[in-house]
Amino acid sequence: MKTLLQHPPSLMAAEDILGRRIAARLDASTQELPYDVSERLRAARMQALAKRKAVAVHAAPAVVQTGGGVAALNFGGGDGFGLWGRLASAIPLLALVAGLFVIQNVLDDDRVNEIAEVDAALLTDDLPPQAYADPGFLQFLKTQASEVR
Repeated sequence: MKTLLQHPPSLMAAEDILGRRIAARLDASTQELPYDVSERLRAARMQALAKRKAVAVHAAPAVVQTGGGVAALNFGGGDGFGLWGRLASAIPLLALVAGLFVIQNVLDDDRVNEIAEVDAALLTDDLPPQAYADPGFLQFLKTQASEVR
């Protein structure tokens, strides 16, 4: 399976051909070996097969079509996630909701502080608040700022 992911099909075909040729040469030369050597090789082969680790087969997640144009992940187990799996999958959602709540509160506090600063500046200023609503007052502020420079 690993070679499927690493090598292109043409390289795999060449490896297949080479492997078959080597196996054929080895099979042909085993006929010429003395009986005691072939028996020792057979016994060693049996020992190697007995000590070989059993390969664990794991079901890989697959995308399956459930009908109606909807795709779902199939994890092969069929057990579902269980209680801890469901709780663990809910943690990112809870973190997202908590993060959005914190962001909204911080933005609200910043906005309230800005409004409070403007209100404090208006109330402590020498000008009455009606002056700020006068369209000519903006022009007055612009000319004052250009004269100061």
